[in-house]
Amino acid sequence: MTAARIVLGFIVGAVLVYGLVVAAAWLGQRRLIYPAPSGRQTVPDGYERVLLQTSDGLTIDAAWRQGLPGRPVAVFFHGNGDRWSGAAQAMAPLARAGFGVLLPEYRGYSGNPGTPSEDGLYRDGDAAIAWLRDRGIADQHIVPIGNSLGSGVAARMAVTHGLDRLVLVSPFTSLPDAASARFRFLPVRQLIADRYDNRAMMEDYGGTALILHGVRDSLIPIDHAGALADLSDRFTLVTFDEAGHELAYLPESGRAIRRWLHNEAEQP
Repeated sequence: MTAARIVLGFIVGAVLVYGLVVAAAWLGQRRLIYPAPSGRQTVPDGYERVLLQTSDGLTIDAAWRQGLPGRPVAVFFHGNGDRWSGAAQAMAPLARAGFGVLLPEYRGYSGNPGTPSEDGLYRDGDAAIAWLRDRGIADQHIVPIGNSLGSGVAARMAVTHGLDRLVLVSPFTSLPDAASARFRFLPVRQLIADRYDNRAMMEDYGGTALILHGVRDSLIPIDHAGALADLSDRFTLVTFDEAGHELAYLPESGRAIRRWLHNEAEQP
């Protein structure tokens, strides 16, 4: 066998292997994006289990904690690998301050029916907002809060439902932006089906937003938060020098949200 044939064989083999890797990434992308915990979960202390009805006919779980009269209601959309236990920890400073808290669970997560997808999670979010409205909670009291992947759901809820306030913790500008930086050897922007384009959604948002990000975040660099904050002078960026992607679960995060909501409520 000549050297040329050996080289050609190597190139063909490498192309085939790369093609298989790309195909596997395409076929398995939603398993990577949504590593959904299985098994029905325990309702956090102080919460009650409630049911949300989605526009495509699913009944999904949420955990609800009644707040004090007149206080805002936080709707927390957790990250891709989380569940109620982590969400309740993130919202503990708000719950202790008397804020109402709704923790919607996603389809396909923790015993819920359905399969997670961008459109599906938006429907789950819509169902959460509808549930609060059905309870008579006014839009000006509803505050969507999204962590990591949940930032995409929270931003979508704020924009499509015309909600005045929005909080994003460790957000990305878009899922393709975040994923392409981590998987540079793959054509992520062409492969990925779910986009969660926060930059585009925030460009259309007319309310006020608080954006929190850890300087040490190695999963979603702080540049993403800075790019979102630069879209409007109505958006406030608060950074945490010692925090990484775990920021949502640190007490400092909840306290910053609580202070911001109190300050916003005091504005004329």
